[in-house]
Formats: sequence, C-alpha cells, structure tokens
Amino acid sequence: MKEANLLKLEDRIDRSGSGRKFVNFRKVNTSRPFECLEMDIKMVWIPSAGKNAYLLSVIDVHTRRILTDLFSFSIKQKQVIELLSQLFMNYQYPDNIVIRSDNGSQFIAKNVRECLGLIGVSQEFTHIATPEENAHIEAYHGILKKEVFNRFEYRTFGEIEKILKEYVVFYNYERLHGLLGRITPMEKWNTEKYKIVTEKLTA
Repeated sequence: MKEANLLKLEDRIDRSGSGRKFVNFRKVNTSRPFECLEMDIKMVWIPSAGKNAYLLSVIDVHTRRILTDLFSFSIKQKQVIELLSQLFMNYQYPDNIVIRSDNGSQFIAKNVRECLGLIGVSQEFTHIATPEENAHIEAYHGILKKEVFNRFEYRTFGEIEKILKEYVVFYNYERLHGLLGRITPMEKWNTEKYKIVTEKLTA
C-alpha cells in the first residue's frame, strides 16, 4: 500500500458525501424528457457464481423510458461516471437536468458529483429510508422482480444478462404504461423529445 501511495490521505476515495443536496419535494413534476432522471442499483443473485451481480438502471421520469443500464459483478464510481458521461454525450448534453439517487457509495463519491457538476447536471439525494423519493426507478426494479426474476429460470450471468437486455427493449417499446395513458415509454418519448434543450457549443 505504501508503494502504491494508497496510504496518502489525498489519494483516498472520498465517500463522505459532504455537501450533498437532498430532495426538496417527494413527488416529481416534469414537463419534458431529460428534466429529471432517477438511478438505482439492484442486486441480482447469480446461482452458478454463488454471489450477487448488480444492475444499475437510469430512468427518465417524464417518459418512464429506461435510458441506459449497466449489469456487472461490480459497479464502482468510475463505471458510474463513464455510463452517465456517455449518456449525456449521446444527447448533446441536455440543459437543466436533475438526477436523483439514493446515498449509495457509488453515487455520493466526490468524483461522481464533480463530474456531473462539470457537465451541468444537478444531483440530488433521497433521504435515508425513503425509497418513495426515488419512486419511478424503484417501481421499475419492482417490475423486474415480478416480470423477470420471478418468471424466468436462469443460472448464469450470461443467461440473465440476455434476458435483461431483451426486457428493456420490451419495456421501452411494447409494454403499455397506465400512468402514461396506456402508451409505451418510447411513444411518450418520441412525442415530446422535441422539448429537450441542448447546450449550444461554440468554438
């Protein structure tokens, strides 16, 4: 550890989460896509490995579209940064975004918060033991439990990874959502994506 400079205070990962902004309103009201996103990590038991894998999902609150996800045996702050950076870059850095999460170590890490701040994304955290403040992504993971994990038999990481990839496509493009007026998340997205405002990059 000495040779790798891991004992130096300045090189340690900051997981204190000091300076976090907590949510002000439990219920989210949105008027456009990419106004408020929610993210969360769900544990997934892998029988053949005898341990959990982890699914990180990001949902657009306005349309209920799953924008991106990551399935891995380990999810660290670096992977969170890479996933979100790629997401926002793909949509030309939409303006005035808020992203909610719980207080997981990957989300409160200083590097994650600084990265999001640099690209203009406001980050807010739910209060302890209040999953209802992150209700939309919690609901999606609840749907996964009911419609995937309780229905499909799998043993390996690869088997459930394939099922999850197929389910996200089904959820976004085919599954009718009652709170959207019995349309799919992608129908809602395609109807209102013109409202997304992106930053104008100048030379």
